[in-house]
Amino acid sequence: MDRPLIVGSVAYSPNIVTIWEGMRDYFADTAAEMDFVLFSNYGRQVDALLDGSIDLAWNTNLAWVRTHAQTDGACRALAMRDTDTVFQTVFVARAGTNLTGLDDLRGRRLALGSRDSAQAAILPVYFLEHAGPGADTVELTRIDSDVGKHGDTGRSELDALRAVSDERADAAAIGINTWEAIGRDELMPGAFEAFWESPTYSHCNFTALPTVPDERTDPWLQLLLAMDWDNPEHRPILELEGLRKWVRPQLDGYDSLFQAVTEQRIAARW
Repeated sequence: MDRPLIVGSVAYSPNIVTIWEGMRDYFADTAAEMDFVLFSNYGRQVDALLDGSIDLAWNTNLAWVRTHAQTDGACRALAMRDTDTVFQTVFVARAGTNLTGLDDLRGRRLALGSRDSAQAAILPVYFLEHAGPGADTVELTRIDSDVGKHGDTGRSELDALRAVSDERADAAAIGINTWEAIGRDELMPGAFEAFWESPTYSHCNFTALPTVPDERTDPWLQLLLAMDWDNPEHRPILELEGLRKWVRPQLDGYDSLFQAVTEQRIAARW
């Protein structure tokens, strides 16, 4: 039997160990055993994927775009969460502010999350340019409180909400998961309201290089896709990872981020 597939993940919260130990147990004693390595940031994880230290990387959308750039498109996405196919950025303001769309941000202050967060910094600027008044018409306040983790911790997004609550900003751009799970009630129930939601786009995926052949990844992928929400042994892992099922990647969902990275001249390497 081949050695276990080694999967890399970034340790952005304490429950990451629980998630990946559960994943390892799920694949144990199968034809696709796996183990995992945790990283402190996505730069090191992508480097480890590129030098062959790990076989797969659980990448954010920015990590995918950067891996794609550094491999001239040779990398491949294997799977993503169902929730990764319908990710959005939400623009929120204090309740009663009467903002009704992006054009209302002209001349106002917008709080953004960490500069390497696609959902809370990179794509908000893209949406201002393509669906709003232009980023140069808005006063941008950048809150770089979890750089390296691509906004996974949600910390910078909560800081952006606090800036709005404290009237240091008129609005904030945050990811849909932060809005739905935290943002509505974190500071004060009913304190914020959403005034614009972006089109959907793709977020995380499992990324592999051509050096890991399909014969090794296919059995693992089939078992991954077979995880069942209705199976009580599988559900705790799925719940912790924020999905109901694993799905094939929707690569066209990355088009807006590829364009944003190019337009904003964001480096391909860390």
